[in-house]
Amino acid sequence: MKKVVFILLVFFLVVNLGCSSAPLRIPTPNSMVPNKDFEVLGEGEGEATGIMLLQFIPIGQNDRFELAYERAVKSKGGDRLIDPVITEKWFWAWILNGYTTKVKGTVVKDLKK
Repeated sequence: MKKVVFILLVFFLVVNLGCSSAPLRIPTPNSMVPNKDFEVLGEGEGEATGIMLLQFIPIGQNDRFELAYERAVKSKGGDRLIDPVITEKWFWAWILNGYTTKVKGTVVKDLKK
């Protein structure tokens, strides 16, 4: 019995326990797309991770949303996203918590600059 409890304890300590959020879709209002002077380049995706070391030392936390957005735009070589969708995953470990943000959307390149 002790062996089973030990194996279960090790399993729960080793397994990456975590959660994820429901996707958040941000519709682009018509005012954000003036005259539709852009070229659609396709679906782009970017991801960034930040951690909280010892529950109070943030590493990469403050800019992960912006970094994920920039990576999604750069994945197709565009200027911005239309209708971005944001999802998040969280994971926990003994000395840190991790937060991964993923941004997907239609990448466009502005024709008039």
